[in-house]
Amino acid sequence: MDRDRFWMRHALELARQAAENGEVPVGAILVSGDVLIAEASNLREQRGNPIAHAEMLAIQAASKKIGNWRFTDTTLYVTLEPCPMCAGAIVLARIPKVVYGATDPKSGAAGTLYNILQDERLNHRVEVISGVLAEESSALLKSFFQQRRHKL
Repeated sequence: MDRDRFWMRHALELARQAAENGEVPVGAILVSGDVLIAEASNLREQRGNPIAHAEMLAIQAASKKIGNWRFTDTTLYVTLEPCPMCAGAIVLARIPKVVYGATDPKSGAAGTLYNILQDERLNHRVEVISGVLAEESSALLKSFFQQRRHKL
């Protein structure tokens, strides 16, 4: 659990940077053993791209870095429960473990609304650990959206 908290703190820092740049504060990192392979935060606003989620960008960066699409010995840390799109990419990338912070009751696909990551009908299932630094992740998201509403 200490290892999970360590890496989630790193993902939270990425999420904070995203918020400072006007992005929904989500950070994701892909780790193999104790080695950071890739990191990313949401960039949908900056790129004008609906699929520029932190998880998708981290997976893409890792694939480019290692020259492979399979991540069979990795853990993905993300501050918010993956959505269906990101969960699908996680399954396709063969990531064996996902650790996330805050649940997402509106689009969570790691057990809250859907459970794509552990769907037995798919050819790959993912170990899921939820709630790691959930309060910090949730507070960051709530603060971001409160500030955004006050600006409108």
